[in-house]
Amino acid sequence: MNKREFINGLQLATRAGVGAGISVGLAWLLNLDYPIYAMLAAVIVTDFSPAETRKLGVQRMAATVIGAVCGGVLRSFLDPSAWAIGLSILLAMVICQQSRVRNGAKVAGYISAIVMLEHGGNAAEYAFYRFIETALGIGVAWAISFVPRLIRFPEPESPRS
Repeated sequence: MNKREFINGLQLATRAGVGAGISVGLAWLLNLDYPIYAMLAAVIVTDFSPAETRKLGVQRMAATVIGAVCGGVLRSFLDPSAWAIGLSILLAMVICQQSRVRNGAKVAGYISAIVMLEHGGNAAEYAFYRFIETALGIGVAWAISFVPRLIRFPEPESPRS
């Protein structure tokens, strides 16, 4: 690993760590039940570029909505058995694959399964709060993406033919 890759990796890791910490702190301040979802969202969508962070954030939010809705709807009339959880994952991932959320299919699948498993008695309410926590983490990551890099390297010149 060269110096450039190391410094860039360190800066990205710092952004992800700071974003995760701020997300968890805000989730605790807001008295949210599962700050882990805010933390995960902040880490997953962190990038140097605000545009790329927004793009990743939109994918993650859409996948979260799809997963939460699939899990919530299926949980409203199915008990969380192994086959029902598998069905919820399948449904959420297929919906993502058939829409513009292909990159979020796995996220939608696991969110759907979590809603099926851990709804706490009210799947719709549980899904809503997972959405809020995810939005919090994405918002923090987006804000951090506007902080300029502390160390920049000039772009390497492309060889001329």
